Amino acid sequence: MWKRLWQTWTIDKPAVLGDRLWQILVVDLAAFLDRLTLRRMIALIPVAILILAYLHRIPLPPEFMLLGDLFAYIDVFSMIFLIGLVARASAIAYALRQAAGYVLRAFQQVPIALRRLDMRHRRANGARRRTRFGRADTDDEVADVHGLAWA
Repeated sequence: MWKRLWQTWTIDKPAVLGDRLWQILVVDLAAFLDRLTLRRMIALIPVAILILAYLHRIPLPPEFMLLGDLFAYIDVFSMIFLIGLVARASAIAYALRQAAGYVLRAFQQVPIALRRLDMRHRRANGARRRTRFGRADTDDEVADVHGLAWA
Protein backbone atom coordinates (compact mmCIF):
# COMPACT_ATOMS: atom_id res chain seq x y z
CA MET A 1 0.00 0.00 0.00
CA TRP A 2 2.79 2.44 0.83
CA LYS A 3 4.58 1.62 -2.41
CA ARG A 4 1.48 2.31 -4.44
CA LEU A 5 0.80 5.54 -2.55
CA TRP A 6 4.44 6.60 -2.96
CA GLN A 7 4.36 5.87 -6.70
CA THR A 8 1.07 7.74 -7.13
CA TRP A 9 2.27 10.91 -5.39
CA THR A 10 5.87 10.94 -6.58
CA ILE A 11 5.55 9.65 -10.16
CA ASP A 12 1.98 9.62 -11.47
CA LYS A 13 0.69 12.99 -10.13
CA PRO A 14 3.77 14.98 -11.22
CA ALA A 15 3.64 13.24 -14.61
CA VAL A 16 0.01 14.32 -15.09
CA LEU A 17 0.94 17.84 -14.01
CA GLY A 18 3.90 17.76 -16.42
CA ASP A 19 1.65 16.60 -19.26
CA ARG A 20 -0.80 19.41 -18.55
CA LEU A 21 1.99 21.95 -18.34
CA TRP A 22 3.39 20.62 -21.64
CA GLN A 23 -0.07 20.90 -23.22
CA ILE A 24 -0.62 24.46 -21.98
CA LEU A 25 2.88 25.93 -22.27
CA VAL A 26 4.07 24.23 -25.45
CA VAL A 27 1.27 22.81 -27.61
CA ASP A 28 -1.42 25.45 -26.98
CA LEU A 29 1.14 28.28 -27.08
CA ALA A 30 2.50 27.03 -30.42
CA ALA A 31 -1.05 26.84 -31.84
CA PHE A 32 -1.73 30.39 -30.62
CA LEU A 33 1.48 31.68 -32.19
CA ASP A 34 0.57 30.01 -35.49
CA ARG A 35 -2.73 31.93 -35.56
CA LEU A 36 -1.14 35.20 -34.41
CA THR A 37 -1.05 37.94 -37.04
CA LEU A 38 0.42 41.44 -37.00
CA ARG A 39 -3.01 42.94 -36.47
CA ARG A 40 -3.64 40.76 -33.43
CA MET A 41 -0.20 41.63 -32.06
CA ILE A 42 -1.01 45.34 -32.38
CA ALA A 43 -4.33 44.70 -30.63
CA LEU A 44 -2.49 42.98 -27.74
CA ILE A 45 -0.09 45.89 -27.11
CA PRO A 46 -2.66 48.08 -25.29
CA VAL A 47 -3.70 45.10 -23.17
CA ALA A 48 -0.10 44.53 -22.08
CA ILE A 49 0.33 48.25 -21.32
CA LEU A 50 -2.90 48.25 -19.32
CA ILE A 51 -1.77 45.23 -17.28
CA LEU A 52 1.57 46.90 -16.57
CA ALA A 53 -0.18 50.13 -15.59
CA TYR A 54 -2.46 48.38 -13.10
CA LEU A 55 0.43 46.51 -11.51
CA HIS A 56 1.86 49.89 -10.42
CA ARG A 57 5.35 48.52 -10.29
CA ILE A 58 6.60 50.67 -13.12
CA PRO A 59 5.25 54.21 -13.43
CA LEU A 60 4.03 54.71 -16.98
CA PRO A 61 3.55 58.11 -18.58
CA PRO A 62 0.11 58.81 -20.06
CA GLU A 63 1.56 58.70 -23.59
CA PHE A 64 1.95 54.96 -23.32
CA MET A 65 -1.65 54.64 -22.22
CA LEU A 66 -2.73 56.43 -25.41
CA LEU A 67 -0.60 54.21 -27.63
CA GLY A 68 -3.55 51.84 -28.18
CA ASP A 69 -5.68 54.77 -29.36
CA LEU A 70 -2.94 55.73 -31.79
CA PHE A 71 -2.92 52.24 -33.29
CA ALA A 72 -6.72 52.31 -33.56
CA TYR A 73 -6.56 55.68 -35.35
CA ILE A 74 -3.96 54.30 -37.75
CA ASP A 75 -6.25 51.37 -38.48
CA VAL A 76 -9.21 53.67 -39.17
CA PHE A 77 -7.06 55.99 -41.30
CA SER A 78 -5.78 53.06 -43.37
CA MET A 79 -9.36 51.91 -44.04
CA ILE A 80 -10.38 55.42 -45.13
CA PHE A 81 -7.28 55.59 -47.36
CA LEU A 82 -8.13 52.23 -48.98
CA ILE A 83 -11.74 53.32 -49.57
CA GLY A 84 -10.42 56.49 -51.21
CA LEU A 85 -8.15 54.46 -53.47
CA VAL A 86 -11.05 52.23 -54.51
CA ALA A 87 -13.20 55.29 -55.25
CA ARG A 88 -10.44 56.79 -57.39
CA ALA A 89 -9.93 53.54 -59.25
CA SER A 90 -13.64 53.28 -59.95
CA ALA A 91 -13.71 56.89 -61.24
CA ILE A 92 -10.78 56.15 -63.56
CA ALA A 93 -12.48 52.97 -64.77
CA TYR A 94 -15.67 54.96 -65.44
CA ALA A 95 -13.74 57.58 -67.45
CA LEU A 96 -11.98 54.85 -69.46
CA ARG A 97 -15.30 53.14 -70.13
CA GLN A 98 -16.78 56.43 -71.36
CA ALA A 99 -13.75 57.10 -73.61
CA ALA A 100 -13.89 53.58 -75.02
CA GLY A 101 -17.60 54.05 -75.78
CA TYR A 102 -16.86 57.34 -77.53
CA VAL A 103 -14.11 55.76 -79.64
CA LEU A 104 -16.36 52.81 -80.49
CA ARG A 105 -19.19 55.14 -81.58
CA ALA A 106 -16.71 57.16 -83.67
CA PHE A 107 -15.47 54.02 -85.44
CA GLN A 108 -19.04 52.90 -86.04
CA GLN A 109 -19.78 56.21 -87.79
CA VAL A 110 -16.83 55.91 -90.19
CA PRO A 111 -18.64 53.62 -92.70
CA ILE A 112 -21.67 55.95 -92.66
CA ALA A 113 -19.44 58.95 -93.40
CA LEU A 114 -17.67 57.07 -96.19
CA ARG A 115 -21.02 56.15 -97.71
CA ARG A 116 -22.00 59.83 -97.67
CA LEU A 117 -18.81 60.76 -99.48
CA ASP A 118 -19.45 57.86 -101.89
CA MET A 119 -15.90 57.51 -103.12
CA ARG A 120 -16.46 54.11 -104.73
CA HIS A 121 -18.80 55.37 -107.47
CA ARG A 122 -17.90 58.02 -110.00
CA ARG A 123 -20.41 60.48 -111.30
CA ALA A 124 -22.05 59.99 -114.61
CA ASN A 125 -20.57 61.89 -117.55
CA GLY A 126 -23.60 64.08 -117.99
CA ALA A 127 -23.34 65.49 -114.49
CA ARG A 128 -20.41 67.74 -115.39
CA ARG A 129 -22.21 69.40 -118.25
CA ARG A 130 -25.31 70.27 -116.32
CA THR A 131 -25.49 73.92 -115.36
CA ARG A 132 -26.94 75.22 -112.17
CA PHE A 133 -29.62 77.83 -112.33
CA GLY A 134 -29.95 80.52 -109.69
CA ARG A 135 -26.53 80.08 -108.06
CA ALA A 136 -23.23 81.68 -108.86
CA ASP A 137 -20.20 79.56 -109.49
CA THR A 138 -17.84 80.65 -106.66
CA ASP A 139 -15.40 79.04 -104.32
CA ASP A 140 -17.10 80.53 -101.26
CA GLU A 141 -19.30 77.50 -100.68
CA VAL A 142 -18.91 75.57 -97.42
CA ALA A 143 -17.09 72.25 -97.66
CA ASP A 144 -19.04 69.35 -96.23
CA VAL A 145 -16.75 67.32 -93.98
CA HIS A 146 -18.36 64.94 -91.51
CA GLY A 147 -17.59 65.68 -87.87
CA LEU A 148 -16.06 69.14 -88.40
CA ALA A 149 -17.69 72.53 -87.85
CA TRP A 150 -16.62 75.56 -89.86
CA ALA A 151 -16.93 79.10 -88.59
